[in-house]
Amino acid sequence: MFGQDLSDLAFTVMVAIAVGGLALAILMPFMSSNASGSRVKAIATGKKLESTGSSFRSRFAEDSKDARRRQIQDSLKQIKKTDTARRKVRATLSTTLEQAGLDISPRSFWMASFILGGVFAIVSLALGAPIYVTGAAAFVGILGLPRWVLGYLKKRRQNIFLDDFADAIDVMVRGLKSGLPVSEAMKIIATESGDPVGPEFMEVVDGQRIGISLDQGLERMVERIPLPEVNFLAIVMTIQSKTGGNLSEALGNLSRVLRDRKKMKAKVAAVSQEAKSSAAIIGSLPFVLIGAMTLVNPNYLDPLFYTQMGHMLMIGSGVWMTIGVLVMRKMINFQI
Repeated sequence: MFGQDLSDLAFTVMVAIAVGGLALAILMPFMSSNASGSRVKAIATGKKLESTGSSFRSRFAEDSKDARRRQIQDSLKQIKKTDTARRKVRATLSTTLEQAGLDISPRSFWMASFILGGVFAIVSLALGAPIYVTGAAAFVGILGLPRWVLGYLKKRRQNIFLDDFADAIDVMVRGLKSGLPVSEAMKIIATESGDPVGPEFMEVVDGQRIGISLDQGLERMVERIPLPEVNFLAIVMTIQSKTGGNLSEALGNLSRVLRDRKKMKAKVAAVSQEAKSSAAIIGSLPFVLIGAMTLVNPNYLDPLFYTQMGHMLMIGSGVWMTIGVLVMRKMINFQI
């Protein structure tokens, strides 16, 4: 009885194995075709087959990259809006004086301008000039020459800042790589760099001491030094503070960009120097001819200086000369 039960159990197991083998033999081609098709498709598209764990890790990494990319895009959009709003606002006289590095009030500037205009008017009247020439001289003394000097000082200060700005960024990079925080690296620049780089970074450091954030301090620096290079620094620091990342590497790339821009500006200045020389010769040629003719024959140009028609001709010639000089300046003034 026990032997018969054992034989039936063995027979049942054999039948189950046979049925399983038959089913596997029938379904195997379909399974292998799906696997081979997936492999062929992966090879054709250049993708690598991944396991479930690696696929999960890759998806997680891609999601992290997408989130970081979205944060950077949002930060750039916000910075662009802020920069656009800043450009729409016209710089006040106090801001322009600060950009030029002058520690005077707008009231003092206007007082000096009116005094200069009065001096120009008195000198022109003493020389016997007509009333409209006196008015023009007063206008130049009040609004022309002071504004030109202010613009010249502002541009000179910005050029000095650009000459030392890349070196200051390199100092910050070395400080960050040595383990110093951003504020301490900026403090080193503020104490070791000369004017105007040192005082500008000192403004940012002092602002952090009284509760002004780094982003706000850099925005104020952009207002005092309205240059694209300073705006690049503000963008890099703002994005790093919001999205994270290797700040020293980003600032190192910024330093290389600043040096490349400086080299490009030098090349453009060298290429355009011939056109600038031609414009200077053409602009000075009428005055040289007037001086030469006055030396050769002093009375030859008297009708030009002492008659009403001569005055009108001089005014018209001056207007057209000014327009021509401005057009030539626009043609040879390249902005990078």
